[in-house]
Amino acid sequence: MPITLLSSPLQGFTDFRFRNAFHKYFGGVDTFYSPYIRLNGKFVIKPAYERDLLVKNNSTLTVIPQIMTNDAEEFLFVAKYVKSLGYNELNWNLGCPYPMVTNRGMGSGLICQPTKIDEILDRVHSETDLIVSMKMRMGYEHAQEILEVFPLLEKYPLKNIAIHARIGKQLYKGGVDLAAFQKCIESTNHKLYYNGDITSVEGFRAMQERFPSIDHWMIGRGLIAEPFLPQMIKADTTVYPENRFEVLSKFHDTLFSEFEQSLSGAKHITLKMLSYWEYFAQPFSNPKKVVKKIKKANTIEAYDRAVKEIFEAEAELSFYY
Repeated sequence: MPITLLSSPLQGFTDFRFRNAFHKYFGGVDTFYSPYIRLNGKFVIKPAYERDLLVKNNSTLTVIPQIMTNDAEEFLFVAKYVKSLGYNELNWNLGCPYPMVTNRGMGSGLICQPTKIDEILDRVHSETDLIVSMKMRMGYEHAQEILEVFPLLEKYPLKNIAIHARIGKQLYKGGVDLAAFQKCIESTNHKLYYNGDITSVEGFRAMQERFPSIDHWMIGRGLIAEPFLPQMIKADTTVYPENRFEVLSKFHDTLFSEFEQSLSGAKHITLKMLSYWEYFAQPFSNPKKVVKKIKKANTIEAYDRAVKEIFEAEAELSFYY
């Protein structure tokens, strides 16, 4: 069965700069979901959201915008906006697990309110012709919550439902609940996408064997920690390219250059890159040492030296092994 690989949106990480650099150096991702638009009651599109979705900033990519809301008016406002940019689909985030979101009845904190979900979907499907898809967790408190929502979702022509196989209060801790995801497959006629803990080719193969009816697979944190993963899954190989760290270095340099131009101040830039290095470090022989070295680099010059040393040390190890 042909497979489709999708990039799960990660707030603060997978903006257009990351997406373009990833597509250039690694490939393998068929569709990228943009980090969510959140209005917070103000009907204004922030410049950062606008830059992230402008067609000129995504000209070589297939991108689907995402919204985080529990309000129909906000949903319709964003739907009109993304349609004006040329998009024909809007993904609704009912998956975010963080308390700052869920405590306000959004993200996975909304799954336990089927009446509100129904009201919003009814208005959106009545007042716009934009295609709607959803990204969900199993629930916030327990995995039964999503099963209680499925009957009302059957009323709407949703393109798909991407499910992260955890509950919200787990955040990203503990394992995914594959038995609960199987119940989801059995409980809806909607097309389901799988999301959660796809971090290796071997792990993907096991998931594919467990869920043979699923042909769309969404990769989140694994995309940042193992950026070769999509192309390796597509090639059905566990062998990394020989120039693995050379490509990683070029990818890093491109991403760094983008943030150096868009952010102000060395501290801002190095903190931004540190957040990436907490994932980037995973393929290196000593991830903790790599992150520690980046943390100590508080100037651009020190950061450049640290990155050079990290890649040179790994290249030397690769030569011997």
